[in-house]
Amino acid sequence: MEQKLLHPKDVWESGLAYEPYVGRWSRLVAREFISWLGVPAGGRWLDVGCGSGALSQTILETASPSMVKGVDRSPGFIAFAREHVRDARVRFEVGEAQSLPVATGEFEAVVSGLVLNFTPQPVQTVAEMVRATRSGGIAALYVWDYAGQMQFMRYFWEAAAALDPLAYELDEGRRFSICQPEPLERLFTEAGLQDVEVVPIDISTNFRDFDDYWMPFLGGQGSAPSYLMSKSDKHREVLRERIRAELPYTLDGSIPLVARAWAVRGERI
Repeated sequence: MEQKLLHPKDVWESGLAYEPYVGRWSRLVAREFISWLGVPAGGRWLDVGCGSGALSQTILETASPSMVKGVDRSPGFIAFAREHVRDARVRFEVGEAQSLPVATGEFEAVVSGLVLNFTPQPVQTVAEMVRATRSGGIAALYVWDYAGQMQFMRYFWEAAAALDPLAYELDEGRRFSICQPEPLERLFTEAGLQDVEVVPIDISTNFRDFDDYWMPFLGGQGSAPSYLMSKSDKHREVLRERIRAELPYTLDGSIPLVARAWAVRGERI
């Protein structure tokens, strides 16, 4: 019997399933994001909602930090990050974004990747990020442009909504209005940050073939995969073939798509 999702349910527990779905693309955004922040070498960084450790690992590889602390509410993600991000400068800890287990003003850079819209209290999350940032330090985050140029998710949700009215309500583009420049800028400004700036970060998400696109949706991690795995085998088959027919392909069968993230930063006075 097909399970009905009466309310959105976003599952974020398995780093192994997260990596092929979003983690591999988050790493590409993270490189551009860190470069844009321009935090001097030797800084202390806090990664809020660190998940599988994609952003923390990129900080270690590209920003020459003195230390990085990653905090996430999921023990599964923390275990994955500890196993896969091996560096003496990094520590991972289970904790809540709305009540960070850190001292006030402890970090030169407090960042978060693809997390804000999944926190129950975004205002409190940003307030905690600001609290953890030292005077003159940077608080910053990025989120997907769900309603616009997050193309691999847009193809999924538009096809899903054509087959099932429930999918229309679960679409991240509808649910997460905060993931737009104006709300992000307002959130950071109202948190007391100065010189607030919002920029788009566009990356190529080129899939080798349809299986490379489709298989990560079967991992059950995130809104679209959680929705998909709640449906019957027959429904999944129909949806799969509809998406297959609508995606753009090159001559070699690869699928060239674009993903946009909105990044926002501000300085604590």
